[in-house]
Amino acid sequence: MTSRVTLISAATNRALREARFDDGCSLDASAAARARAAAGALPPADRLSVSPTVRCRETAKALGLDGVEAPELAGLDVGRWRGLTLDEVSAEDPAGIALWLSDLGAAPHGGESVRALCERVARWLDASAEFDGRTLAVVEPEVVRAVAVKILDAPVSAFWRLDVPPLTATDASGRSGRWNLRLGWTLGPREDGAGS
Repeated sequence: MTSRVTLISAATNRALREARFDDGCSLDASAAARARAAAGALPPADRLSVSPTVRCRETAKALGLDGVEAPELAGLDVGRWRGLTLDEVSAEDPAGIALWLSDLGAAPHGGESVRALCERVARWLDASAEFDGRTLAVVEPEVVRAVAVKILDAPVSAFWRLDVPPLTATDASGRSGRWNLRLGWTLGPREDGAGS
């Protein structure tokens, strides 16, 4: 049995453009239009999941996907830092941000640690290995990072070294507990047939 998972990173919103911890704002009009234009580029799926964030739900809708909200695919809970920029947090809580960036088990914001996020997403990926067919999921970039850390058996510190552009797809295929990873192809017409 081969399981396939395609993770679609959500389109851009104001928070992402401003390097702000997500505050639940909607997609930019141009980002929604770009997602609508990419709708035909997605491989067919047997199961559709969506992170419960506004950005992911709106991206899924623009892509023409009617997925089931999956709380285990939620973005990182940054607690009281929600809606703030990294510069604002650095000014207000320099010790907290330094701890958060250096200790992946820390959650000085009162939310979830990066390590806890990676563990939550790893459990979801392990469960997905039991599903024969393709799962398509619209998720936040940090969920894609957590999947890459899991598949590559990388240290959690690698989380900070991974960039995930908006509206890109990352494919994972697995059999017998072993996953392969294809990183960040841009949604849109493709000539090489990849992603199918």
